[in-house]
Amino acid sequence: MKNTIKKIILSGAEKAFQKGLLKSDDFPEMEIEEPKYDAHGDFSTNFAMVSASVQKMAPRKIAEAVVVSMDDSRNIINKIEIAGPGFINFFLTDEAWYPVLKDIFQKKFQYGSSDSGKGKKVQVEFVSANPTGPLHIGHGRGAAIGDSVGNILAFAGFDVEKEYYINDSGRQIRTLGLSVWLRLNEITGKKIDFPDDCYQGDYIKEIAAELIELKGDDLSLQNKDDGVMICARYAADKILKNIKEDLACFGVKFDRWFSEQSLYDSKKVQNTIEDFKKKDLIYEKDGALWFRTEKFGDEKDRVVVRSNGITTYFASDIAYHMEKFERGFDRVIDVWGADHHGYVKRINASIDAAGRKSENFDVILVQLVNLLRGGEPVAMSTRSGQFVTLKDIVDEVGKDAARFIFLSRSSDSGLDFDLELAKQQTSENPVYYVQYVHARIAGILMKAEEEGIINNNNKQTEYPGTIENLMDKNNESSALSDSALKWTCYAPKLTEPEEIKLIRILSSFPEVVGKSARDLHPHIIFTFLMNLASSFHGYYNRHKVITEDRELTMARLCLVSAVKIVIRNALFLLGVSAPERM
Repeated sequence: MKNTIKKIILSGAEKAFQKGLLKSDDFPEMEIEEPKYDAHGDFSTNFAMVSASVQKMAPRKIAEAVVVSMDDSRNIINKIEIAGPGFINFFLTDEAWYPVLKDIFQKKFQYGSSDSGKGKKVQVEFVSANPTGPLHIGHGRGAAIGDSVGNILAFAGFDVEKEYYINDSGRQIRTLGLSVWLRLNEITGKKIDFPDDCYQGDYIKEIAAELIELKGDDLSLQNKDDGVMICARYAADKILKNIKEDLACFGVKFDRWFSEQSLYDSKKVQNTIEDFKKKDLIYEKDGALWFRTEKFGDEKDRVVVRSNGITTYFASDIAYHMEKFERGFDRVIDVWGADHHGYVKRINASIDAAGRKSENFDVILVQLVNLLRGGEPVAMSTRSGQFVTLKDIVDEVGKDAARFIFLSRSSDSGLDFDLELAKQQTSENPVYYVQYVHARIAGILMKAEEEGIINNNNKQTEYPGTIENLMDKNNESSALSDSALKWTCYAPKLTEPEEIKLIRILSSFPEVVGKSARDLHPHIIFTFLMNLASSFHGYYNRHKVITEDRELTMARLCLVSAVKIVIRNALFLLGVSAPERM
């Protein structure tokens, strides 16, 4: 609808110029917004204000010239007002909104999608937790955000690949092996001193016990270096397997699992360092190798190889990001914890130094989650091993509640996650509040079928399981939508303010998806869903859907069916189910 209004404005401006009412046919980019107050209309534009410097005229004069020259051939405008310094406010007819319902039923599961991405290849890398322990609640938030960003970008027409970077090389893996080795020796009766910088959780003891069961006590008799290596590989594989299982239960599927060690095995890290040394972008000082990141906007140069010859994380990260672009991705998106904010500039520097464009690299920084139970903080300490895992959260509140709450706020804002609230089956629980709308509408449609108002061909088919299926133009959707498309002829019976408001909200979904894709903010869709659910609950509490008036009933069944489709589409993008019954 905004595009339609924009065309009307530009057409009016062109005619005003042709009639000599405007001095220039150079029309700046305008904003078209939905006013906060109904008294200001359905849409408002600042066209007159942004055109003032070009037209050399007062904004109100520009607004008057454009309005008098507008042509509303589709008869969608009820009235136009010029307000304040020159805002043009549009009040639309009810009839202007009815085609939205037809659009929803024609596009069905693809309503809200677009080809704005034009098939550009995008990689989204997220979670990428070290395989040294279970995923915790912070990883869960990053997983929900990364997975949803990938879904939304695919829905907006990008070719998306989701990737997990396995940090299976370096000091943390050696520390993991030492931790298990020491616990293994402890179990076999040896007295040990367990360092504070080793991994403290009970899972280390469990892995050590498993290894003894598998390999026997003789493992503790190995020399320390060999024993630590055996423990490290077994533990890392075991933990990674659990990570994959936990993410699968959380509804997250990766297209690729990429090993950090493979960068060393293929000599990618070493070759990258040598290449930058030849370009004088890496130099030696105090026995170490330094990258000239300050030259590219970083606060200072960074070490890539320590004086003891051991590479830093930065060295493998440089090689990894070079490898990403070499795979042909047009855009690379990383999801990191907020504590890595200082790392962004050095990766940007390495990308620019390699001749790539850092503007094609985005980082989503995810702030911490405060875990609560009934409003009281839950104490956690990763170093001591006392922390709540993602599996704990999913087991207690379910995948849907966990994902929906993780996505309820912008990633750059902190989040309070109350376990008790997430389990409530009340309107206080946001996921229940939204899913109940979908289930309630399914119940209304079932009742309409039982009463013979709609026929047995109106069953809802299964929703496409993947984004790829969703975006398949040949995908078969629900018979209900096919029938409901015919119901749109009754749309003029929808005259209640709450009904028009619902259609207005539904009409904004494609724009909401577009904004969410541009900003990389899934919480925009969360906010949309809460607004839609609130409006539906308000409507349902005031008006019956199934009435004595058959035509009105068909019109309202058409409306609520459209709401059902849009809620399902939006929840799908967030990785949350849309139940038929609750």
